[in-house]
Amino acid sequence: MSEMDPRLTPHRPDLASIALRGRVDAARFVAPSPMRVSVTSAGLRGKPSADASYLTEALLGEDFDVLETADGWAWGQLRSDGYVGSLPLSALSPVSEGAPEPTHKVAVPFTHLYAAANMKTPPVMTAGLGSALTVIGEEGDFLALADGRFAYARHLRPLGETVTDFVAVAEWFLGAPYAWGGKLWTGIDCSGLVQVSLAAAGIKALRDSDMQEKSLGHAIDSYGFEDYHRGDLIFWPGHVGIMRDEENLIHASGYHMQVVTESLVSAVERIAARGVEIRTVRRIPRG
Repeated sequence: MSEMDPRLTPHRPDLASIALRGRVDAARFVAPSPMRVSVTSAGLRGKPSADASYLTEALLGEDFDVLETADGWAWGQLRSDGYVGSLPLSALSPVSEGAPEPTHKVAVPFTHLYAAANMKTPPVMTAGLGSALTVIGEEGDFLALADGRFAYARHLRPLGETVTDFVAVAEWFLGAPYAWGGKLWTGIDCSGLVQVSLAAAGIKALRDSDMQEKSLGHAIDSYGFEDYHRGDLIFWPGHVGIMRDEENLIHASGYHMQVVTESLVSAVERIAARGVEIRTVRRIPRG
């Protein structure tokens, strides 16, 4: 059988998705049960433990295909990027047949959700960039959501609406703290920054930097710090940054422990001191 990336393959020796029958060996195959993230975010982990590191962060409104539940955890696969792991059951809600689908997404770094269409009422929840919400009506400056909450209308966009400059979205995160596996302004990592910024422009990206390096755009041959464009992706082993202009890089840096802009030359010199060199430069087609 062909080798499949375990990060994207809902398969264990004891259990696998029914879609993989005939492609993998497993003791049993099950059909997924659809559930949806119902909290601001939840860490998808490699094992069902609160002590386990995040693989990625599942955002409000994301769909999660559950293959097993046990001890307060659900094991399955995120539909958005195919990542496999465990989420707390408390972060999920069942998706019943015929239930309304999300219609809008959050189009600002963070917004509040309210119990009433009134900015003076206390917020009851927050939602980050890219979170999916189901709008069922309007009330003044607010949109009414299917769960009974309200969101400020100008902070949402219909699901099909995109931005033209994904780097401008990445710039919103300047100063955000670094967090392994994170995808929100409260904490984000290098490949998460690339993924959420591209998503705002309607470009799907896989989650990890090595996946992005293999699948996004096309490789360019210039490694002499010449002819780089805004939006070019610079890949080191285990790291990725975005060219903000011809000279400067924006990235979620574990060295700075936040999203920063610095000259590419400075970043290359610092990283090279650890014996790590640029491996690939990739360009995302424009328009």
